[in-house]
Amino acid sequence: MICDLKRDMADEGEGRRIMVAVDEGEESTYALSWSLKNLVFQNSKDTLILLYVKPPRVSFSAFDGTGYLFSSDITATMERYSQQVADCVMEKAKRLCHNIENVETRVENGDPRDVICEMAQRLGIDILVMGSHGYGLIKRAFLGSVSNHCAQNVKCPLLIVKKPKPTSAADI
Repeated sequence: MICDLKRDMADEGEGRRIMVAVDEGEESTYALSWSLKNLVFQNSKDTLILLYVKPPRVSFSAFDGTGYLFSSDITATMERYSQQVADCVMEKAKRLCHNIENVETRVENGDPRDVICEMAQRLGIDILVMGSHGYGLIKRAFLGSVSNHCAQNVKCPLLIVKKPKPTSAADI
């Protein structure tokens, strides 16, 4: 079925815009690898867009809980660290895409659930690919599910790629 989707969309003449949401987790790396093997043609007109969303900084008042003032140095250090994480994730993702001709990268700020849906709409994405963390009911209730939110709100087709669970001790 995926092969038919690839063939049908590629035959239209113009390339597809495929967006893969990436983060620090193994699940998004697996989803990107899966996409490169099963969805993205190596010598096609397709454009692969890698999207990383930096989570919003926790809002603090000028004072922390103990009454100490946050310095601009601490705030700048937190922002630098956030940017370093984003750079590291994007570099790892780009290395996986070494044989793909049309790769774009985007780093955005905000709630990943909202930003992914917004960017898919704004960039005219043909298909959105995401990994699934596989949270259980309790974790999903507390943490929220980005893929579930996107499934309910994104306006383009969404492919959620689940990383297979290890079947033996050698797979771990």
